Amino acid sequence: MRALRCLGTVVLVGALAGAAFVYSGIYDVSATNQHLWPTYWTLRAAMERSIAMRAPRVQLPALDVPERIRRGVGLYREHCAQCHGAPGVAPEPFALGMLPVPENLALLARERGATELYWTVRNGLKMTGMPAWQYRLTEDEMWDVVAFVKQLPRLSPADYQALKAAPGAHPVEQAAAPDAERGKQALQQYACVTCHEIPRVVGSNAPVGPSLARIAKRAFIAGVLPNNADNMARWLIEPQKVKPGSAMPDLHMRVRDAKDIAAYLATLN
Repeated sequence: MRALRCLGTVVLVGALAGAAFVYSGIYDVSATNQHLWPTYWTLRAAMERSIAMRAPRVQLPALDVPERIRRGVGLYREHCAQCHGAPGVAPEPFALGMLPVPENLALLARERGATELYWTVRNGLKMTGMPAWQYRLTEDEMWDVVAFVKQLPRLSPADYQALKAAPGAHPVEQAAAPDAERGKQALQQYACVTCHEIPRVVGSNAPVGPSLARIAKRAFIAGVLPNNADNMARWLIEPQKVKPGSAMPDLHMRVRDAKDIAAYLATLN
Protein backbone atom coordinates (compact mmCIF):
# COMPACT_ATOMS: atom_id res chain seq x y z
CA MET A 1 0.00 0.00 0.00
CA ARG A 2 2.85 2.37 0.81
CA ALA A 3 4.32 1.76 -2.66
CA LEU A 4 0.97 2.51 -4.29
CA ARG A 5 0.60 5.72 -2.31
CA CYS A 6 4.13 6.78 -3.32
CA LEU A 7 3.38 5.99 -6.95
CA GLY A 8 0.12 7.95 -6.79
CA THR A 9 1.93 10.91 -5.26
CA VAL A 10 4.57 10.86 -8.01
CA VAL A 11 1.88 10.74 -10.72
CA LEU A 12 -0.06 13.58 -9.11
CA VAL A 13 3.04 15.75 -8.73
CA GLY A 14 4.00 15.05 -12.33
CA ALA A 15 0.52 15.96 -13.56
CA LEU A 16 0.52 19.19 -11.56
CA ALA A 17 3.99 20.09 -12.83
CA GLY A 18 2.88 19.42 -16.41
CA ALA A 19 -0.23 21.56 -15.96
CA ALA A 20 1.83 24.37 -14.46
CA PHE A 21 4.26 24.20 -17.38
CA VAL A 22 1.46 24.38 -19.95
CA TYR A 23 -0.39 27.24 -18.27
CA SER A 24 2.80 29.22 -17.69
CA GLY A 25 3.11 29.84 -21.44
CA ILE A 26 6.86 29.24 -21.26
CA TYR A 27 6.83 26.77 -24.16
CA ASP A 28 7.09 28.67 -27.46
CA VAL A 29 4.64 27.23 -30.01
CA SER A 30 5.75 29.50 -32.87
CA ALA A 31 6.78 27.72 -36.07
CA THR A 32 9.91 29.89 -36.23
CA ASN A 33 11.22 28.28 -33.03
CA GLN A 34 12.35 24.71 -33.67
CA HIS A 35 11.24 21.77 -31.54
CA LEU A 36 13.34 20.88 -28.53
CA TRP A 37 15.36 17.78 -29.39
CA PRO A 38 13.50 15.53 -26.88
CA THR A 39 10.18 16.78 -28.29
CA TYR A 40 11.22 16.05 -31.87
CA TRP A 41 12.66 12.63 -30.97
CA THR A 42 9.49 11.65 -29.10
CA LEU A 43 7.16 12.68 -31.93
CA ARG A 44 9.37 11.00 -34.53
CA ALA A 45 9.70 7.76 -32.59
CA ALA A 46 5.95 7.63 -31.90
CA MET A 47 5.21 8.18 -35.61
CA GLU A 48 7.63 5.52 -36.82
CA ARG A 49 6.46 2.89 -34.32
CA SER A 50 2.80 3.63 -35.03
CA ILE A 51 3.29 3.18 -38.77
CA ALA A 52 5.45 0.08 -38.34
CA MET A 53 2.75 -1.57 -36.23
CA ARG A 54 -0.12 -0.85 -38.63
CA ALA A 55 1.41 -1.03 -42.12
CA PRO A 56 1.90 -4.83 -42.18
CA ARG A 57 -1.89 -5.25 -42.28
CA VAL A 58 -2.00 -3.55 -45.71
CA GLN A 59 -2.33 -5.76 -48.80
CA LEU A 60 0.28 -4.78 -51.39
CA PRO A 61 -0.84 -4.68 -55.05
CA ALA A 62 1.50 -4.76 -58.07
CA LEU A 63 3.22 -1.37 -58.25
CA ASP A 64 5.92 -1.81 -60.89
CA VAL A 65 3.46 -1.05 -63.67
CA PRO A 66 4.39 1.78 -66.09
CA GLU A 67 0.82 3.01 -66.47
CA ARG A 68 0.35 3.14 -62.69
CA ILE A 69 3.57 5.10 -62.26
CA ARG A 70 2.57 7.54 -65.01
CA ARG A 71 -0.79 8.13 -63.32
CA GLY A 72 1.08 8.58 -60.06
CA VAL A 73 3.35 11.33 -61.38
CA GLY A 74 0.31 13.38 -62.39
CA LEU A 75 -1.28 12.97 -58.97
CA TYR A 76 2.03 13.77 -57.28
CA ARG A 77 2.42 17.00 -59.23
CA GLU A 78 -1.16 17.99 -58.42
CA HIS A 79 -1.24 17.12 -54.72
CA CYS A 80 2.22 16.40 -53.28
CA ALA A 81 4.99 18.45 -54.92
CA GLN A 82 3.69 21.67 -53.33
CA CYS A 83 4.85 20.44 -49.90
CA HIS A 84 7.48 17.80 -50.64
CA GLY A 85 9.08 19.15 -53.80
CA ALA A 86 10.49 16.88 -56.50
CA PRO A 87 13.86 16.30 -58.18
CA GLY A 88 15.08 19.80 -59.02
CA VAL A 89 11.80 21.34 -57.83
CA ALA A 90 11.52 23.16 -54.50
CA PRO A 91 8.40 23.01 -52.33
CA GLU A 92 6.10 26.01 -52.40
CA PRO A 93 7.10 28.89 -50.07
CA PHE A 94 4.32 28.14 -47.58
CA ALA A 95 5.65 24.58 -47.11
CA LEU A 96 9.13 25.82 -46.31
CA GLY A 97 7.69 27.61 -43.28
CA MET A 98 5.94 24.55 -41.84
CA LEU A 99 7.17 22.82 -38.69
CA PRO A 100 8.01 20.04 -39.03
CA VAL A 101 9.19 20.70 -42.57
CA PRO A 102 7.65 18.14 -44.99
CA GLU A 103 9.96 15.20 -45.62
CA ASN A 104 12.19 14.63 -48.62
CA LEU A 105 10.32 11.73 -50.19
CA ALA A 106 13.30 10.47 -52.16
CA LEU A 107 14.85 9.52 -48.83
CA LEU A 108 11.63 8.04 -47.43
CA ALA A 109 11.16 5.97 -50.58
CA ARG A 110 14.51 4.29 -49.89
CA GLU A 111 13.94 3.80 -46.17
CA ARG A 112 10.30 2.74 -46.06
CA GLY A 113 8.34 -0.02 -47.68
CA ALA A 114 5.43 0.59 -50.01
CA THR A 115 2.87 -0.45 -47.39
CA GLU A 116 4.28 2.09 -44.92
CA LEU A 117 4.11 4.84 -47.53
CA TYR A 118 0.56 3.84 -48.44
CA TRP A 119 -0.57 3.82 -44.79
CA THR A 120 0.86 7.32 -44.35
CA VAL A 121 -0.77 8.62 -47.53
CA ARG A 122 -4.12 7.08 -46.64
CA ASN A 123 -4.31 8.06 -42.99
CA GLY A 124 -2.20 11.21 -42.73
CA LEU A 125 -0.17 12.18 -39.66
CA LYS A 126 -1.24 14.08 -36.57
CA MET A 127 0.76 17.15 -35.56
CA THR A 128 2.03 17.63 -39.12
CA GLY A 129 0.51 19.14 -42.25
CA MET A 130 0.04 15.67 -43.80
CA PRO A 131 -3.66 15.09 -44.58
CA ALA A 132 -5.52 11.80 -44.80
CA TRP A 133 -5.90 11.29 -48.53
CA GLN A 134 -8.49 8.51 -48.22
CA TYR A 135 -11.16 11.22 -48.30
CA ARG A 136 -9.69 12.86 -51.39
CA LEU A 137 -8.31 10.06 -53.56
CA THR A 138 -9.51 6.58 -54.46
CA GLU A 139 -7.66 3.45 -53.35
CA ASP A 140 -6.14 3.03 -56.82
CA GLU A 141 -5.05 6.67 -56.90
CA MET A 142 -3.30 6.38 -53.54
CA TRP A 143 -1.43 3.31 -54.77
CA ASP A 144 -0.54 5.17 -57.98
CA VAL A 145 1.09 7.89 -55.86
CA VAL A 146 3.00 5.29 -53.85
CA ALA A 147 4.17 3.58 -57.06
CA PHE A 148 5.59 6.88 -58.29
CA VAL A 149 7.16 7.83 -54.95
CA LYS A 150 9.07 4.53 -54.94
CA GLN A 151 10.69 5.69 -58.21
CA LEU A 152 11.88 9.04 -56.83
CA PRO A 153 15.35 7.90 -55.68
CA ARG A 154 16.15 6.89 -59.27
CA LEU A 155 15.02 10.11 -60.95
CA SER A 156 17.22 13.03 -61.96
CA PRO A 157 15.62 16.46 -62.43
CA ALA A 158 15.64 15.86 -66.19
CA ASP A 159 14.00 12.44 -65.73
CA TYR A 160 11.27 13.97 -63.59
CA GLN A 161 10.53 16.73 -66.07
CA ALA A 162 10.43 14.23 -68.94
CA LEU A 163 7.85 12.00 -67.30
CA LYS A 164 4.48 12.37 -68.97
CA ALA A 165 1.51 11.90 -66.72
CA ALA A 166 -1.16 9.46 -67.79
CA PRO A 167 -4.75 10.63 -67.36
CA GLY A 168 -6.38 9.12 -64.33
CA ALA A 169 -9.45 6.98 -64.66
CA HIS A 170 -12.66 8.59 -63.48
CA PRO A 171 -13.14 7.22 -59.96
CA VAL A 172 -16.24 5.13 -59.46
CA GLU A 173 -17.56 5.14 -55.91
CA GLN A 174 -18.41 1.72 -54.58
CA ALA A 175 -21.84 1.41 -53.04
CA ALA A 176 -21.63 0.73 -49.33
CA ALA A 177 -24.01 0.80 -46.41
CA PRO A 178 -23.78 4.10 -44.51
CA ASP A 179 -21.20 3.86 -41.74
CA ALA A 180 -21.82 6.21 -38.80
CA GLU A 181 -18.37 5.69 -37.26
CA ARG A 182 -16.69 6.50 -40.54
CA GLY A 183 -19.00 9.51 -40.79
CA LYS A 184 -17.71 10.80 -37.46
CA GLN A 185 -14.18 10.60 -38.87
CA ALA A 186 -15.29 12.27 -42.11
CA LEU A 187 -16.68 15.21 -40.12
CA GLN A 188 -13.13 15.86 -38.94
CA GLN A 189 -11.64 15.41 -42.40
CA TYR A 190 -14.01 17.96 -43.94
CA ALA A 191 -13.21 20.43 -41.11
CA CYS A 192 -16.85 20.68 -40.05
CA VAL A 193 -15.71 21.29 -36.47
CA THR A 194 -14.20 24.64 -37.50
CA CYS A 195 -17.75 26.01 -37.84
CA HIS A 196 -19.94 23.72 -35.72
CA GLU A 197 -19.92 22.30 -32.24
CA ILE A 198 -20.27 18.55 -32.80
CA PRO A 199 -20.80 16.08 -29.95
CA ARG A 200 -17.90 13.64 -29.51
CA VAL A 201 -15.80 15.36 -32.19
CA VAL A 202 -12.77 17.17 -30.80
CA GLY A 203 -11.79 20.38 -32.54
CA SER A 204 -11.43 24.11 -32.39
CA ASN A 205 -14.92 24.68 -30.91
CA ALA A 206 -15.56 27.71 -33.10
CA PRO A 207 -19.37 27.90 -33.27
CA VAL A 208 -19.77 30.29 -36.18
CA GLY A 209 -22.50 27.96 -37.40
CA PRO A 210 -25.26 26.25 -35.41
CA SER A 211 -24.44 23.45 -33.00
CA LEU A 212 -25.11 19.99 -34.38
CA ALA A 213 -26.10 18.62 -30.98
CA ARG A 214 -29.48 16.86 -31.21
CA ILE A 215 -29.67 17.58 -34.92
CA ALA A 216 -31.48 14.29 -35.47
CA LYS A 217 -34.44 15.75 -33.56
CA ARG A 218 -34.81 18.79 -35.79
CA ALA A 219 -37.65 18.87 -38.30
CA PHE A 220 -35.78 20.68 -41.05
CA ILE A 221 -32.25 20.99 -42.44
CA ALA A 222 -31.18 24.61 -42.96
CA GLY A 223 -34.84 25.52 -42.61
CA VAL A 224 -35.70 24.22 -46.08
CA LEU A 225 -35.39 20.41 -46.30
CA PRO A 226 -37.27 17.83 -44.23
CA ASN A 227 -34.72 16.14 -42.00
CA ASN A 228 -33.96 12.66 -43.30
CA ALA A 229 -30.84 10.78 -44.40
CA ASP A 230 -31.20 11.45 -48.14
CA ASN A 231 -31.83 15.16 -47.66
CA MET A 232 -28.93 15.48 -45.24
CA ALA A 233 -26.59 13.89 -47.78
CA ARG A 234 -27.95 16.20 -50.47
CA TRP A 235 -27.40 19.24 -48.24
CA LEU A 236 -23.82 18.23 -47.54
CA ILE A 237 -23.05 17.68 -51.23
CA GLU A 238 -24.67 20.80 -52.72
CA PRO A 239 -25.58 23.33 -49.99
CA GLN A 240 -25.49 26.33 -52.31
CA LYS A 241 -28.02 24.73 -54.64
CA VAL A 242 -30.30 23.79 -51.77
CA LYS A 243 -30.11 27.23 -50.16
CA PRO A 244 -28.41 29.89 -52.32
CA GLY A 245 -26.51 32.44 -50.28
CA SER A 246 -26.03 30.15 -47.30
CA ALA A 247 -22.75 30.47 -45.41
CA MET A 248 -22.37 26.68 -45.74
CA PRO A 249 -19.65 26.19 -48.40
CA ASP A 250 -19.46 23.56 -51.10
CA LEU A 251 -16.87 21.13 -49.71
CA HIS A 252 -16.74 18.97 -52.87
CA MET A 253 -17.90 16.12 -50.70
CA ARG A 254 -18.10 12.64 -52.14
CA VAL A 255 -21.41 10.79 -52.04
CA ARG A 256 -20.13 8.03 -49.75
CA ASP A 257 -18.72 10.54 -47.27
CA ALA A 258 -21.98 12.52 -47.23
CA LYS A 259 -24.02 9.38 -46.53
CA ASP A 260 -21.66 8.34 -43.75
CA ILE A 261 -21.80 11.79 -42.16
CA ALA A 262 -25.59 11.77 -42.42
CA ALA A 263 -25.60 8.40 -40.63
CA TYR A 264 -23.51 9.81 -37.79
CA LEU A 265 -25.63 12.95 -37.48
CA ALA A 266 -28.72 10.72 -37.24
CA THR A 267 -27.28 9.37 -33.97
CA LEU A 268 -27.19 12.82 -32.37
CA ASN A 269 -30.56 12.82 -30.70
